[in-house]
Amino acid sequence: MGKKVAEILVEVLEQAGVERCYGIVGDTLNLFAESLDKSSIEWVHVRHEEAGAFAAGAEAQLTGGLTACAGSCGPGSLHFINGLYEANRNRSPVVLIASQVMSSELGFEFIQEVDFKSLFKECSVYCEQIYTPEQARRKVVAACQAAIALKGVAVLIVPVDMSHGEVKEDFPYRVHNAQPLIRPNDQEISDIAKILNEGQKIAIYAGSGCEGALDEIKAVADRLKAPVAHTSRAKDALAYDNPYNVGMTGILGNEAGYNAILECDTLLMLGADFAWRQFYPDHAKIVQIDIKPTHLGRRHHVSLGAVGDVKATLQALLPHLEENPDESFLGEFVDRYKKVIEETQKHLKPGHDDTIPASYLMSRINKYAADDSLLVADDGSPIVWATRHFDANGKRRIFGSLLHGTMASALSSSFGLQKAAPDRQVIACCGDGGLTMLFGELITTIQENIPVKIIVFDNGKLGFVEIEQKAEGILDTFTKLKNPDFGKVAEAIGLWGKTVNKAADLDGAIQELLAQPGPGLLNVIVNQLELVKPPMIELKPVVGMALYSARAILHGRGADVLEMIRENI
Repeated sequence: MGKKVAEILVEVLEQAGVERCYGIVGDTLNLFAESLDKSSIEWVHVRHEEAGAFAAGAEAQLTGGLTACAGSCGPGSLHFINGLYEANRNRSPVVLIASQVMSSELGFEFIQEVDFKSLFKECSVYCEQIYTPEQARRKVVAACQAAIALKGVAVLIVPVDMSHGEVKEDFPYRVHNAQPLIRPNDQEISDIAKILNEGQKIAIYAGSGCEGALDEIKAVADRLKAPVAHTSRAKDALAYDNPYNVGMTGILGNEAGYNAILECDTLLMLGADFAWRQFYPDHAKIVQIDIKPTHLGRRHHVSLGAVGDVKATLQALLPHLEENPDESFLGEFVDRYKKVIEETQKHLKPGHDDTIPASYLMSRINKYAADDSLLVADDGSPIVWATRHFDANGKRRIFGSLLHGTMASALSSSFGLQKAAPDRQVIACCGDGGLTMLFGELITTIQENIPVKIIVFDNGKLGFVEIEQKAEGILDTFTKLKNPDFGKVAEAIGLWGKTVNKAADLDGAIQELLAQPGPGLLNVIVNQLELVKPPMIELKPVVGMALYSARAILHGRGADVLEMIRENI
């Protein structure tokens, strides 16, 4: 008697190293679920499939290993899509088992029929369907192989009759996790060295592709006397124990990192695919090294682009680099960065009348979080404050939707981080809008016994959206949120819960939350009018903010303008 396809799917997932599968069971997934239940793979039952995809993507991003999701036909698997976009953009190896209606009914608009191949092709590196039982092992191996090798989402569509199908003659296809060493060829290394050796004011701009290459980056920076600016996603890997660090550029960055990039005459880009071209130098020679050939020159024109792993490439490049005798460019921006940090620290304090600015809240989280904590923040102001004020120390990690920019990812992503690292402290910094978008996942923390620590940045509005509107000169429109007391909601669900609105109570509340053995939620009422200030001031948002202020006063909201000035100036 042969094996059923459902059994083969689970067998291959186990062989590929999958430890957890996130999802919601349903009719077309039942046989797969039965097989999974007999395996070593843990099933994590979420309340919405999107949350399962966020969790799986975060786990894969942390571990680098393959993680799985599984859903029922039609709406079930359809719900995964936003979280899968997030995972794919983060290059997280995730495989989705998308169960489907009967093969014989496909193409007839059968109830719950969805064309998954068309739907998922833009957020995956592999998307195929099993058409015969004999294809099962080859296709699930191919899906896992693609997710691991191409670092992204693989989708395997499995009609329910295929799950029940039996394979009489099976072949031992298996997943191979190859780790090739990739670097530019010798001539390219020589050409890169020539450009860098001719530079006078050299800067390095490093992205998330630099993970594991800090020693090599510091050696190159020392040789070239180059300040190192980094993207927000590279802070974990590059900000700690790096005397050449000048922080981030971009909207979330600081004036030292921003100006170091713009004022250099030669820029070495390493594993960075930063999207906004206005933050690149217009007149510098740019050398870009990236593991993905399609990234070369797609954000800004470059003088030379080469494909390679950053660590291996820099090891090959370093012997060809000449010592730059002039340390003035490096010294200037390292000193400017130190002054930026000192000035920033002065502003991290309670607001007037003992209120709580969100930036101050993040600074207190930073003070009390464990040395090896994993922090994930919702898109918008929570991730801004996290990347600015949560210190890297070589062990901590910061996660956020920095490429896809979706709301509601923090809580669900924390599940994957906590499942993958049960002995580490996991903190989810949620916006009030993001938390309520997938509110039901608070129940998942109880059902699955996931001891994450949730901190809600409760400003009663879509705060970052409102800042964008003000910068356009628009009165805040449709941004207000009427929130419950999230601390009491948490208690009703079964979590530890508390709400604070005074800075004097904040430190004790954070310590109390972090000391909880199980899941807990601290709701913090933060100031509504704190602005996120970019490293440079452009004319358009200045004019926009002035226009907003004038309109607010004319509409009888002068008190809001005065409060905004009071909070930020």
